Amino acid sequence: MSYNYIKDPREIEKQSFQQIRALTDLSSLSKQQQQVVMRVVHSVGIPQVADQVRFSENACSAGMAALQRQCAILCDVEMVKQGLTKRMLEKQPLCFLNQPEVADLAKQSGETRSMAALSLWQQHIQGSVVVIGNAPTALFRLLEMLAAGSEKPALIIAMPVGFVGAQESKQALWEMHRELGIECITLLGREGGSAVSAATCNALLRCINGEYY
Repeated sequence: MSYNYIKDPREIEKQSFQQIRALTDLSSLSKQQQQVVMRVVHSVGIPQVADQVRFSENACSAGMAALQRQCAILCDVEMVKQGLTKRMLEKQPLCFLNQPEVADLAKQSGETRSMAALSLWQQHIQGSVVVIGNAPTALFRLLEMLAAGSEKPALIIAMPVGFVGAQESKQALWEMHRELGIECITLLGREGGSAVSAATCNALLRCINGEYY
C-alpha cells in the first residue's frame, strides 16, 4: 500500500502557511506579528484563534532585541523548553520546575510547583523572555511578583491552556500590562499550550534569522 503525500518538510511548511494566509485576515498586523499569528494557528490547527492573539505595542521588537542579546529564556514547564528551536539559541533555556527544592517549597506553601519555581527566577528575570505555556498559576504568580516590584522581563509570552485559571490569567495579563509597564504576547481564551507558546518564541527567532513566510 502506498499513499500520495508531500514528503519534503520545506514544502509542507510552505503550503501550510499559504493555507493559513488564505484562511485568516492578517492585514492589520505588522510583518513580525503576522509570523507569530501564523505560527500560533499552525500549532493548534484552528484559523479562528488568529483573532484571539494580542500584542502589546512593542512586543515583537522588544522580544527580538532581547533574544538578539542572548537573554535568558524562562519557561514554566519542560515541554515549552523542549519546543524551542535549539539551532537558533546560543544559551540553554531555563526551567526550574523539577529542581529538588521546588517540590518542598510547593508543599510547604500549599501551592503549585509552577508557582514555587518562580522563586528561582529572580536572578534571571531582568531583560529576559518569559514563555508560559502550561500553568496559569505561574502567570498569576508572575503578575503578583511584578506588581510587588520585581525586575521586569523584556517580553512575556503567555499562552497557558485549560479550564481553570487559563482564560482568567491571560485576561489579567492583558488588562494589567500597561500599568505594569511590560510587553506581552498572549492568546485570549482557553486555547493555548506549550507548543503554541514555544512556537511564538520560535517565530521571533525566525524573524531575527530572516525566515519569513
